[in-house]
Amino acid sequence: MKHNNIGSELQDSYNDQHNWVLDSSLDSRGHVPLRARTGAWKAALFIIAIEFSERLSYFGLATNLVVYLTTIIHQDLKTAVKNVNYWSGVTTLMPLFGGFVADAYLGRYTTVLVATTIYLMGLVLLTMSWFIPGLKPCHKEVCVEPRKAHEIAFFIAIYLISIGTGGHKPCLESFGADQFDDDHVEERKMRMSYFNWWNVCLCAGILTSVTVLVYIEDRVGWGVAGIIFTTIMAISLLIFLIGKPFYRYRTPSGSPLTPMLQVLVAAIAKRNLPYPSDPSLLHEVSKAEFTTGRLLSHTKHLKFLDKAAIIEDNTPLDLKKQSPWRLVTLTKVEEAKLIINVIPIWLSTLVFGICATQTNTFFIKQATIMDRHITGNNSFTVPPASMFSLTALSLIISLTIYDKIFVPLLRRVTRNQRGINILQRIGTGMLFSLTTMIIAALVEKKRLDRSENNEPMSVIWLAPQFIVIGVADAFTLVGLQEYFYDQVPDSMRSLGIAIYLSVLGAANFLNNLLITAVDTLADDFSAKSWFGKDLNSSRLDRFYWFLAGVTAANICVFVVVAKRCPYKSVKPNQVVVDSSVSVA
Repeated sequence: MKHNNIGSELQDSYNDQHNWVLDSSLDSRGHVPLRARTGAWKAALFIIAIEFSERLSYFGLATNLVVYLTTIIHQDLKTAVKNVNYWSGVTTLMPLFGGFVADAYLGRYTTVLVATTIYLMGLVLLTMSWFIPGLKPCHKEVCVEPRKAHEIAFFIAIYLISIGTGGHKPCLESFGADQFDDDHVEERKMRMSYFNWWNVCLCAGILTSVTVLVYIEDRVGWGVAGIIFTTIMAISLLIFLIGKPFYRYRTPSGSPLTPMLQVLVAAIAKRNLPYPSDPSLLHEVSKAEFTTGRLLSHTKHLKFLDKAAIIEDNTPLDLKKQSPWRLVTLTKVEEAKLIINVIPIWLSTLVFGICATQTNTFFIKQATIMDRHITGNNSFTVPPASMFSLTALSLIISLTIYDKIFVPLLRRVTRNQRGINILQRIGTGMLFSLTTMIIAALVEKKRLDRSENNEPMSVIWLAPQFIVIGVADAFTLVGLQEYFYDQVPDSMRSLGIAIYLSVLGAANFLNNLLITAVDTLADDFSAKSWFGKDLNSSRLDRFYWFLAGVTAANICVFVVVAKRCPYKSVKPNQVVVDSSVSVA
């Protein structure tokens, strides 16, 4: 293939994977990226920096939100938990929209900039609601209910943060993963570690947030904490902009849903045609013609969709005139199969998401009514949301041990570059989530027994459930990030991360439905409601046992689904890029 405007030296180096990145990426000037100057860890570190600050501000708000709603807004426990779940659900479902816009129209870099600006607007409004007299919660120190103006400003601010997160989360993580060339052996190994270290830095932000900043919220004031959140986020945006010359960019490729619809329409239209005797007879472009991604190998499942690539008249003239709604390439068929493949995985991980949502709601609320003094003279009281630091620490330690010890050992045994495959990693985390629910149920029952006798119980009793759910997150959540990034079409990777986040978003809404359904049934069949006005009048232990039973059943379903789920199969070494293309 000839390339215009390329010198002879560059032309000779096109076949040298060690010098040039030939995966359809572009540098900041719109040319083929030079491997030594762009991408890999030198670019990923700038991206991780903004994620650190975003998680710091997000969890400073999220982990203390139920406390804010019950103490400042004066909502009862059930209403506060539902509002937290609604907000968390919207926040983790919005990335579906943000990921779609990034992949189809704006690109990941531009989407991150727009989303971060909206995020900053939310943080500024949140901070102003504590300093502008007309927006303050109360005009005096103590009040029965806050001003309506403060409540409106507060909810607008946190939902602006939700919208910002919708563009920020799916694009930033996938943009970071784009910095590693999947066709280069060393960079492919780096990308496998990238998701682990991404989460280590993410948890470092969370750890800082739920210790230092949550303490400031509780002891100094929410307004001061808001100033800190806003300042750090603004600085991290500047750092992200400084890294622009080092990034590798992917141009948006239009709506990712259109090719899927074309496959379905073409397959239905040709449903009566016989299958070809050899898959090589299915329509596919040549490696030289395919310059915007990677060609996929044929797989044997969902064979009905293969009919979309059957050539009805194989003359070259007819192929060029064929409508894309009548004839599609084999790669498009395989990409449609990939999307269908992830649906059962998504469904079978929702229960894990429900378990994970307990950390920011009921686990934190349990901490508020337990003895949080950690010194003999009661001089220091642990903020309830700071208990989440145990989850963050557990996740950091688990990921470090997994990446540095387990993966090298497992590679020797399994000869798999990941150590174990992604779905095995996800399933392992589910076992830890089951353990978490059992521990939580036992601890809550003990707390209720002591509360009946007016005996205080130390918050340290909650430590095991916070720690074990951190280990579960290290396996399942990080595994889901890698799975949904890696197993969707290359043109949908922002949307892939959004699909992972939507597991948690949908789980928040399902958790609300469960609370409502279980509470209704408990009123009918039990003398005591599972969810009373406060924890001492509730039976949260029974809810945890219920979740443990559902989790155990779900693990069995997941094992069956995972065994039948195929992985993406890519044809090696076929990407050729035209360096005259510019960044959109």
